[in-house]
Amino acid sequence: MTGLPGFLREGFLPLGAFYAGLRVYGLSAGIVAALVASVLIYLYERRAGRDALLVRLSLGFVLVQSIVGLAADSTTVYLAQPVLIAGAWGLAFLVSVPLGRPLAGALACAWYPFPAWFRELEAFKRVYGVQSLVWGAYFLGRSALRLAMLLNGSLESFLLVTFLTGTPVMLLLLAWSIRHSIRSFSALELSPHEALRAAA
Repeated sequence: MTGLPGFLREGFLPLGAFYAGLRVYGLSAGIVAALVASVLIYLYERRAGRDALLVRLSLGFVLVQSIVGLAADSTTVYLAQPVLIAGAWGLAFLVSVPLGRPLAGALACAWYPFPAWFRELEAFKRVYGVQSLVWGAYFLGRSALRLAMLLNGSLESFLLVTFLTGTPVMLLLLAWSIRHSIRSFSALELSPHEALRAAA
């Protein structure tokens, strides 16, 4: 499992386990299989030293999703929950831009320790504002498409759309985001006031 990209490990192994359990033994078995896969992934992440808040929150969401799905006894209800959560993420990305606190910038700070003065620059907010709009549009568009397939298409078509619009597109967007940040900040020219703050 160590060679699998994180997105594939966390996004599609539980979904694959759900589909296999659903087809062989029914909905309850599918939900339990997905839950077991998610717990195994969580234990793997902990063992690898990645017991971060996001990992624990993801496991907590999977537990809630499983309980709701079992209580509703509905494949649609079970699968719709992460779709709606992704849509909420899309809205959060978009709303963060006019608030002057682009969510893409906050997430970038989790990967790279930008100094506080740099995070306050207009250039920082502009670069990550653009990225927040792009990611927001992606999450909303993907959620709308997945929800349409879930409500009107087959389960197989929903899973196909989930895969095609998931890891491949996310990896492309991540690569673009990194390249966009590097190119934008490399060409950045600080004002005298900003230069003084940087030297302080």
